[in-house]
Amino acid sequence: MNTLRQKNLLVTLLIVLSAAFGTSCGDSSTQLEIPGVDGPELTLQQDNLLIAMTFENIQLDGGLRYAIPEYQNSYVEIGPSLSSSGTLMSISVSLDDVFDGDLQLLDPQKLPGDRNLPGVASGALPAVAFTIPNWENMTFYLGSKFFGVFVPVKMNIGTNNIVTARFYSGKVRAGNISLVGPDANGENSGFVLLLDLSSSVKKRLKKIAKKY
Repeated sequence: MNTLRQKNLLVTLLIVLSAAFGTSCGDSSTQLEIPGVDGPELTLQQDNLLIAMTFENIQLDGGLRYAIPEYQNSYVEIGPSLSSSGTLMSISVSLDDVFDGDLQLLDPQKLPGDRNLPGVASGALPAVAFTIPNWENMTFYLGSKFFGVFVPVKMNIGTNNIVTARFYSGKVRAGNISLVGPDANGENSGFVLLLDLSSSVKKRLKKIAKKY
């Protein structure tokens, strides 16, 4: 499958995600609630996937934008939430970056703390990790069938425990979301969102997209 066709199919997937998370075209669905976090929610802004979430227990007076290493057109932005007393994090990922062949050559990484990625046969995917204040070892994963992000946040679910649920866009399963407990050193807890970009999911999403 050539890069243009891949990009068009992913745009279709993201359009469906955007519609499903809107107030008039269905809801996202997951069996997990993330303690202290409202979201994540997905939308499509032109050729960028926006992953937004609010951290209820983190308060900042100002905001900053951070470039994601290796992802030339993508960034993480944090700042005070307008609708609550918490902090809004927006992760903007460019589709051009997702289909950059050079990123596929990054060294495979597991979850922080050397735990296998849930739902990934090899347990690892090409990834880049970086740290910003309040969020240490945030990690972005990229594979031929997956795109994901690990967001560090405190989880009291037991050492090395990982709890996973399906993540839906409308009635179509769009991937998995997992709560990750701390490692043996009491560090590296958080949650990981992995979106399924396999051809079978894309085909089903493409059919649903015609309804919107």
